[in-house]
Amino acid sequence: MTEPLSENTADVIVVGAGPAGSATAYHLAKSGLDVLLLEKTEFPREKVCGDGLTPRATKQLVAMGIDISEEAGWLRNKGLRIIGGGVRLQLDWPELASFPDYGLVRKRDDFDEQLAHNAQKAGARLYERCNVGAPIVDERTGRITGVNAKLGEEKREVTFHAPLVVAADGNSTRLSLAMGLHRREDRPMGVAVRTYFTSPRHEDDYLESWLELWDRRGAEDRLLPGYGWIFGMGDGTSNVGLGVLNTSDSFKELDWREVLKAWCASMPEDWGYTPENMTGPIRGAALPMAFNRQPHYTKGLLLVGDAGGLVNPFNGEGIAYAMESGQIAADVIVQAHARPTPASRELALQRYPQVLKDTYGGYYTLGRAFVKLIGNPKVMKIAAQRGLTHPLLMKFTLKMLANLTDPTGGDAMDRIINGLSKVAPKA
Repeated sequence: MTEPLSENTADVIVVGAGPAGSATAYHLAKSGLDVLLLEKTEFPREKVCGDGLTPRATKQLVAMGIDISEEAGWLRNKGLRIIGGGVRLQLDWPELASFPDYGLVRKRDDFDEQLAHNAQKAGARLYERCNVGAPIVDERTGRITGVNAKLGEEKREVTFHAPLVVAADGNSTRLSLAMGLHRREDRPMGVAVRTYFTSPRHEDDYLESWLELWDRRGAEDRLLPGYGWIFGMGDGTSNVGLGVLNTSDSFKELDWREVLKAWCASMPEDWGYTPENMTGPIRGAALPMAFNRQPHYTKGLLLVGDAGGLVNPFNGEGIAYAMESGQIAADVIVQAHARPTPASRELALQRYPQVLKDTYGGYYTLGRAFVKLIGNPKVMKIAAQRGLTHPLLMKFTLKMLANLTDPTGGDAMDRIINGLSKVAPKA
């Protein structure tokens, strides 16, 4: 590993130690680069999330050497249970050469801490309670060369310097905004709200997805907008939440915490999703989707995870793509670092947005079309009622929504999904 140039100088600065930042820092440190990983809060810290991980995310954890055994506190799941249109369908994760056939569940406070310490173990230098403010920009070139920050309880002002900075600071990504990168309004945006209940269903080994949310409290049943989930945490609690897209007509009108309460109040009483069993407040967060902030590289700054809008528009999954984009960014940076001249390094870095587009662009374009369709309640209702009665169609849908296919040598479903992703525009 390269020796630290000084305490506040490194080869790369990574801002934000969520899954994207910690994965980036881990892969960079493993390749021998000197990395500063700057985290605004202190671990453990809470994040709004479903806490359910698909096989795609599981694969990334395995690649980073994380102990995902049950003894280490991870709960495995076998697949997805889909409920809607009066039908309940249980689908196992597909058996593929490229991905494991199980997912995981883990609370985000503990999950993020594990990833950050894993990066630290690989050689990254982690600073907690490090609130990054304005970027340091070279006036001559306009390139970012570091960041200003306030460190610790006493908010001591410090500057950190590096030729490359990775923005892994989530949906709000103040760093990207300060560098002039604004959100694309033509991309879908989701909102997730969730809470925890003590529940006898806490050991459920399927992630549960509800395509219809009903409020059954009044004289007439009312269909609520959005899609729900119930994930057993294995610790005596269930994570119960809902997601909604800004393509829905009621996106701005409704209080989503109230919608969640209405849905929970309509569930069977013995599940325990009642106010007295709630173990914490209802919290919400934005889900930036389908490359909603671009370019992903400019003037020494690379965007990973939510900062680059990498949430899958098909299913709202962010963690897998956060970790994958971290690995992709690290690979590009490592190659660029080995180039002898500034011009050749820049040429290597300019590849990063293209690699992301080649990897996800076509698939995310399909996802944007899907989001527009299901934003229409009539379409959603027909899809739920007709689709759920066809197990083969739903198996295809699961592969499509979770982005789980073998790139080569897969079955007919894999070839169709891969083919569609290939021909769709990579915007």
